[in-house]
Amino acid sequence: MKSIRNLTRFTYDTAAFQGWRLSISRAGTVFTKYFSDKKYGSDKKSFISAETALAKLKELLETAKKVNGKFPATTIRKAEKLLEQT
Repeated sequence: MKSIRNLTRFTYDTAAFQGWRLSISRAGTVFTKYFSDKKYGSDKKSFISAETALAKLKELLETAKKVNGKFPATTIRKAEKLLEQT
């Protein structure tokens, strides 16, 4: 599978981690989560989980209100909690 916007594939032979990295930056805040092939069972399952989390995160961030061009702390906590649950 190829990497797509906000999802990057890690398959290095020398690295202990193999899987997908979700990384999205909005309003000066970066949200990152790693989806390991080992944890999710396969590269396809980890990709599906990463893609689902990305869609939910984008929806949350698009509907969130900004204060002085930044997300309030409650929105950041909600986003971090959403990423922890996946």
